[in-house]
Amino acid sequence: MKVYDAYKMAIEHGMKNDPRPKDEVKQVLKDAKKEYDSLSKDMKPYYDQERLWNPYADSRLMWGEELAKETEAERFMWGIDIDTSEILLADRLKEKGEKISAVVAHHPIGRARTCFPEVMWMQTGMYDDVDLPINILEGLMRPRMEEVKRNVMGSNYNKAIDAGKLLNTLMFNVHSPADNLVQKYMEDMFAESKPKYLEDIIVRLMKEPEFQAAARLNDPPKIMVGSKRNHCGKIVAKMTGGTSGPKELYEKLAIAGVGTVVGMHFPESHLEECKKHNINVVISGHMASDSLGINLMCDMWEKKGIEVFGCSGFTRFSRN
Repeated sequence: MKVYDAYKMAIEHGMKNDPRPKDEVKQVLKDAKKEYDSLSKDMKPYYDQERLWNPYADSRLMWGEELAKETEAERFMWGIDIDTSEILLADRLKEKGEKISAVVAHHPIGRARTCFPEVMWMQTGMYDDVDLPINILEGLMRPRMEEVKRNVMGSNYNKAIDAGKLLNTLMFNVHSPADNLVQKYMEDMFAESKPKYLEDIIVRLMKEPEFQAAARLNDPPKIMVGSKRNHCGKIVAKMTGGTSGPKELYEKLAIAGVGTVVGMHFPESHLEECKKHNINVVISGHMASDSLGINLMCDMWEKKGIEVFGCSGFTRFSRN
């Protein structure tokens, strides 16, 4: 398998596990095709044509598509955050004889960073099971997306990619597709284990190797709002959709009957909103939760003969 094929397989695997209805995912691609077709001949060369088959704006092959189509996908170095230092690390490891077909990032960099707030729109289609009206979700999400977009605009987004080109190191990132996998895994986990109290959520999470590894580094799952003997009520896992949504969402979740939200991380303002509306909050942990989704993606690759080793916050655990 070539590097490009492995990357494309990751996107397709994410689509299969997307928490939205399938027609919503297909609509993203249809809208991109319509947008591209409407462009003038002069503007079409500037359009990101990966949008025509990849519905995740926060996941991209960074450079060298033709090279990626020629290079065998034997061994990837995957890190949660990739910067110039990790590119230098990869080059140093190659000098020492390590095989690295490509460096993979989780969090968006390069051309995946400039437009990653677009994937936050996923969150408007994630709460069907709690009967939140779509018009409410859309109205809340737009201002938050614009805020995140403004925060990204000043970043030096292509710094690591420039280093990768200079060192001839192929790079791509997989964000939402991997987060979709941990979203599905968590939903199935809680549906099966049916935790009654908040402490039961912690106990269940701690059965997974990613959370055990984080606990050894003083970063176990934590109850941030509520206490260990609080009843969970209806549990919502929030693991995908780019980044934190609008804090106003929690009032709507409380009205819809949600008792507990489990997420990778929460801003302080979100915790205050949850306290106000008596919603329990369990933080599963950012690095551990990201690593879980990444490991599930790597398991798919492993079955195809691709080895992955971790860096920058990611620890590889195989479930094969």
